[in-house]
Amino acid sequence: MTGDPAPARSPLRERRVLQIIVALACIVPFYAGGSGVVWGADFIHGANIVSQDLDSHFRYLSGLLLGIGVMFASCIPRIETATGRFQTLGIVVIVGGLARAYGMTVMGVPSGGQMFGLAMEIGVVPLLMAWQANFAWRHARAERRAAIAP
Repeated sequence: MTGDPAPARSPLRERRVLQIIVALACIVPFYAGGSGVVWGADFIHGANIVSQDLDSHFRYLSGLLLGIGVMFASCIPRIETATGRFQTLGIVVIVGGLARAYGMTVMGVPSGGQMFGLAMEIGVVPLLMAWQANFAWRHARAERRAAIAP
């Protein structure tokens, strides 16, 4: 052992890993939102009898979820400069998760798929927001240093 400090993280490698993880996380709103748009409330098992109004609202909210996924995906190519959009989308998702959590206090614990959504909304998304913001801050700092270096 040489006693040297651990090598610094490679910014390019970290960028790629962050991009891949965000892309994988986008599968959830693409699948759930797209399925809800196509199949309506029937996408949820046990929701076989719903009114036209409930189905319309479900499809609308599914479209919003799909749109959120598309917007998160649009952050991937330049993840280090998309902080404003990424954080705004994250807040929208967290608010939705908190609404889902409130619903659990009123209606009881939902199915496993809904609990997975809740874990993404109030667990994974805040972690990704923190990681993206930290990475973007370090990237901007490195660029400023490079701009003033001789």
